[in-house]
Amino acid sequence: MLDVTRLRVLVAVARHGSVTAAARALNYAQPSVSHHLARLEAETGIKLIQRAGRGIRLTDAGRLLAERAAEVIGRLDAAEHELAAYTGLRAGRLRMAAFRSALGTIVPAAASMLRGRQPGIELRLTEAEPREALSMLRAGHVDVALVFRYSPDAEEPGAAGAETGPAGVVGDEDGIDITQGMRERLLLDEPVHLVTAAHGTDQGPADLGRYARHLWIAGCDRCRASLLRQCALAGFTPKIAFTTDDYLAVQALVAADLGVSTLPALCLRAARHPGIRAVPLAGARRYVFAVRYGDPPDPPAVTLLMEVLRAAAEPGAPAA
Repeated sequence: MLDVTRLRVLVAVARHGSVTAAARALNYAQPSVSHHLARLEAETGIKLIQRAGRGIRLTDAGRLLAERAAEVIGRLDAAEHELAAYTGLRAGRLRMAAFRSALGTIVPAAASMLRGRQPGIELRLTEAEPREALSMLRAGHVDVALVFRYSPDAEEPGAAGAETGPAGVVGDEDGIDITQGMRERLLLDEPVHLVTAAHGTDQGPADLGRYARHLWIAGCDRCRASLLRQCALAGFTPKIAFTTDDYLAVQALVAADLGVSTLPALCLRAARHPGIRAVPLAGARRYVFAVRYGDPPDPPAVTLLMEVLRAAAEPGAPAA
């Protein structure tokens, strides 16, 4: 069986890039770090590190083991935290990763509800796009991850609040997997809007084909992929002039007539520029999910967080 302490040392070396930095982060003597690495190589029978100039770098096997070790250690730390919370050794603490427009809408409202119902729970937040948020969840760094997928990234979800998983692996075009042990709950099914300058002459329904010759403003990788799909369905490839994942910047650029774009409803709910016009695109949807790791039941604090997230995601939910 692999020694957890030695796995922690390997993860620290992978994270910090050198034995010296890893020793400093772990508060170990440098020879102790080197000893643990040597013993880990002896236990596995595989070369995990190699010299690179005056320093070292991980081999392919070392990187693979470090990635898996980070997940294992994260789950062990999460289990320790959950047990401590159950036995009252420390105050309740929840950690959540969420994407930007959720942090500007759903999350503050949910945090306000949470504080009103359970003032003793500390909520820690991290901004992360879906890929990073799921990696953090898998490694035990957060308790809940808010993620999104565009249609047709996945099969049509059920009603908001429906539970799915664990069920093998569900992938999408961005390589994000809902893996065995992860459970997701649909919080929101929202429209995607065509966003144009408010002073434009087109006042009819959203028709991407009318903007085939316009410049376009794209968002994050997943948003960009959705935009390219929608434009392909309309029979053209958009000429993308700007790329930013800041939905406020997207709206300002559109209002300045520097291009057109698409934005999900949450981005407009967070903040809406007075100089834009937004019209829902037929058949274009974005689904927002709250994802947890591990078998049910969830710890009571996580269950409560899921309840307030679902309430906050409802259209017309009170702001924080």
